[in-house]
Amino acid sequence: MQYISTRGAAPTLDFQAVTLAGLASDGGLYVPASWPRFSKAEIADMAGLSYVETAVRVCRPFVGDSLSEDELRDILTRAYASFEHAAVVPLVQLDARNWLLELFHGPTLAFKDVAMQALGLLFETFLGRSGQHLTVIGATSGDTGSAAIHALAGRAGVEVFMLHPKGRVSDVQRRQMTTVLAPNIHNIAIEGNFDDAQALVKAMFNDPAFSSRFALSAVNSINWARLMLQIVYYFYAGVRLGAPERRIAFSVPTGNFGDVFAGYVASQMGLPVARLLVATNENDILHRALAAGDYSTGSVTPTQSPSMDIQVSSNFERLLFDLAGRDGAVTAETMRAFEATRAMAIPAGQREAAAALFTSARVDEDGMARALRWAKDRCGEIIDPHTAIGLAAAQRHLAAGLEDTDVPMVTLATAHPGKFGAAVERACGVQPSLPARVRGIFDREERYTVLPATLEAVEAHIGALARPAG
Repeated sequence: MQYISTRGAAPTLDFQAVTLAGLASDGGLYVPASWPRFSKAEIADMAGLSYVETAVRVCRPFVGDSLSEDELRDILTRAYASFEHAAVVPLVQLDARNWLLELFHGPTLAFKDVAMQALGLLFETFLGRSGQHLTVIGATSGDTGSAAIHALAGRAGVEVFMLHPKGRVSDVQRRQMTTVLAPNIHNIAIEGNFDDAQALVKAMFNDPAFSSRFALSAVNSINWARLMLQIVYYFYAGVRLGAPERRIAFSVPTGNFGDVFAGYVASQMGLPVARLLVATNENDILHRALAAGDYSTGSVTPTQSPSMDIQVSSNFERLLFDLAGRDGAVTAETMRAFEATRAMAIPAGQREAAAALFTSARVDEDGMARALRWAKDRCGEIIDPHTAIGLAAAQRHLAAGLEDTDVPMVTLATAHPGKFGAAVERACGVQPSLPARVRGIFDREERYTVLPATLEAVEAHIGALARPAG
């Protein structure tokens, strides 16, 4: 399997190289040169498999010769051994049409663990072969950072610098990052929002004077390996609900578009996905883009679903690349124009092509709270605000009669409610408890550095601490 950049000018890489690289050298995102595809028989054969064995089947076409099947299986087995639930990502039925796919049973209680625990082991495996030292730089709106830090803390050959927006993540999210005191972990609180942090990360990768000094890599969903590992749970849920003979719809609370793009890839691989419902909060750039072709940024509105408080969805470029006929030059020009103006009008033909699979919904704070209360009062399920955004969108879609009655709707439950206890209590009057394994974080020492949201300040800080390449 070979990987190409969405902007067409970066070198073609294999799976090992693309995992270690993260962002492409031309500023684009890596994608497979072509989408592998399973037959109906191959999908049917996934029925009854464990999560690990499902992951081996789904990931095998993407890793190519970079890992043997036994090496891949060993990495995945170790990655999911720390998950609290034996199913890894259990399905929970809410009513006749609605299901939850619980993705929060990993060590940091968020869906990012599903990919990050394996990504940490991939880094360790590939770095062990090459003797290379990697400087990982990432930005987080709350969950990516803690998942990456827990996956990479203490691992040989990796140093992590994680940026988060100061005061714009929950106390639990912050402490899950800042109480990890391993010497290879460095937390930076940016005086700005997530988009500022994400822009700084991209700017560092694209600054030759800085990036040439270090072997930089990324753990955000701009890293293809992370996104690949998220494709697995679409197949795992789909075959349990009747695929390939039955179509499945998914409602995905998303800000950065990576989680829902993994569903798009699953569809390209042959999973019968009836609908991908892109559920946004009031920071609705993705809803505006898909519904009206208006991909333009505004100011970030703080909400009770802070991991979705994003105005620039970095993974959307991967979909735009496919919608543009995989023309890297066209995508590069489109993204350069967007980066200069912070606005893009998506052509009608591309929007119509996306509409064959994608629908979007904007859910405000009241809609989120109503869905959270419904889950508690009608189903006995306590969910977090992000999951409630997805559930509200799913209920609205089904109530409008926009899906065939034999199509189940799976909402991706992206975080444990205990991570957002205050917001959950405000919505439904119940304070969810944290699992025992993380309750002690409020008694632990924190360590992080506060910096202004300027490239000069962040590069100077990282440059003084990171190990140079070579």
